[in-house]
Amino acid sequence: MTPMTDFWQEHRSRLRGYIAKRVRESDAVDDILQEVFLKVNASLHSVKSHGSISAWLYRIAANTIADHYRAQKPWEELPDEVAAPEPERDYIAELATCLQPLIADLPETYRTALVLSEIEGLPQREVAEQLNISLSGAKSRVQRGREKLRQRLLDCCDIETGQGGIVGYEPRDRKCDASCG
Repeated sequence: MTPMTDFWQEHRSRLRGYIAKRVRESDAVDDILQEVFLKVNASLHSVKSHGSISAWLYRIAANTIADHYRAQKPWEELPDEVAAPEPERDYIAELATCLQPLIADLPETYRTALVLSEIEGLPQREVAEQLNISLSGAKSRVQRGREKLRQRLLDCCDIETGQGGIVGYEPRDRKCDASCG
């Protein structure tokens, strides 16, 4: 016998059992085993370490099994009347559109401080300098502006929150619904 025949005889029955556990069709088991043999025969010369030959052999078998299942394409086309699922709503983005008119309705002292700090991202020290007020005055205006904006948003919408932040909302009246897009 040749070295390849000896090698194959040594591993054939265990390899067939390995494949049979993973493939239901008994006809396909022998076909896959034959395909594994051809792949092994074609590339056995490239194995560098004989200690890893068994693992290499089972990796080829696993890949060949995966190829077998990929070739079957067990899925079916969905009929045209089956609609794709609706994309998840982005409640934060939707509520963001509500904020502009609500911010615009704030008294100017709070609106200006809030826009400089929260929208333009200026540090409160720079807000104080731009508004020509003290740092504590700027902090107070920004804080009061946030609170007034929060209250107006809650007056306008029922907001549902969860661990991930905002998970839903419902406008309380038509005026709010129109301003939220």
